[in-house]
Amino acid sequence: MIREEELRQALAKVTDPELGRSIVELGMVRDIALSDGQVDLTLALTTMACPLKGRIVDDIKSAIRGVDGALLVNIKLAEMTDEEKAKAFGAPPGPHRGESQQKASIAQAFNDIDHVVAVMSGKGGVVKSSVAALLAVALKRKGERVGLLDADITGPSIPRMFGLQKPGGIGPSVLLPGVTSTGIKVMSINLLLPDEDEAVIWRGPLISGAIRQFWSDVLWDKLDTLIIDLPPGTSDATLTVMQSIPLSGIVLVTSPQDLAGMVMRKAAQMAQTLNVPIIGLVENMSYVECPDCRREIQVFGPSHAAEIAQILGVPLLGRIPLDAELATRCDSGQVELYTNDVFEPIAARVSELVPAVKCKPLLE
Repeated sequence: MIREEELRQALAKVTDPELGRSIVELGMVRDIALSDGQVDLTLALTTMACPLKGRIVDDIKSAIRGVDGALLVNIKLAEMTDEEKAKAFGAPPGPHRGESQQKASIAQAFNDIDHVVAVMSGKGGVVKSSVAALLAVALKRKGERVGLLDADITGPSIPRMFGLQKPGGIGPSVLLPGVTSTGIKVMSINLLLPDEDEAVIWRGPLISGAIRQFWSDVLWDKLDTLIIDLPPGTSDATLTVMQSIPLSGIVLVTSPQDLAGMVMRKAAQMAQTLNVPIIGLVENMSYVECPDCRREIQVFGPSHAAEIAQILGVPLLGRIPLDAELATRCDSGQVELYTNDVFEPIAARVSELVPAVKCKPLLE
């Protein structure tokens, strides 16, 4: 006689393709019923528009038939409630402590992070993630203990730059970050997906919940600096970071285009409204250096970095040129091997300007 517990054990091996986590652990399996050689259950999806629901259903049927090939399987689809999503993805619980909040305290009891620096752009296309990666690499070369949190959930690129494919490990209560060849600790949604090409098609609350979990449930241990690569713009994800994570400051990234500068001012206004210190401004893709005469060629027009920094009242940390070698290194997972005299002074300036006081956890 097949028991429900046997079925749950089999289903625990089925993972959500986007999250890389067991559907039982996520609370997606409801109402298992056994009768007359048939199994009836409800699968609660994060969204009814989930593009991979067919794959999950097939995996469930295969898992159950692995227990008893004669069983008929009937699966009803539903959407997770807000409470179920909060429990699965770390969204703020209600008046009572939720399971995700209890788990978070386990990692946070061991984490000791001196400074948290977010890298932010007003719009996409300014190669912000490369700046975040280079900042992490430069600080590591200075001897710091560095972590890199990829908060760009729907457009994660950090793991590819460092040649990482898997996290350090997934336990029942904590996540272990991946570790690069030079010792930088990295956490990204792409490290939890079966295939890095799979799209993360989530609504805002789920994205925000994942970011909170990357802060609270990842065992970062002792870090001098945690770099956070924010998604472009002033979306829910950026708001979540600014309100849920104790930021020491923000590094703004722009490009020479007038449009990028205009949108950057919006991002800066958001930071100022939420009382998050702005460490300074970096202009990326500022110019191309002629290999023969060393003259700076302004491919995207004249630089506006000094003007924008003056308007915002923040330091200009530096201007980064377009460099084909950087693109090659990032594509091949070798960003740690990239060297450029331009970025080292920028990293040194960030270290100089970041508030000396150690970051403190925000009030719940």
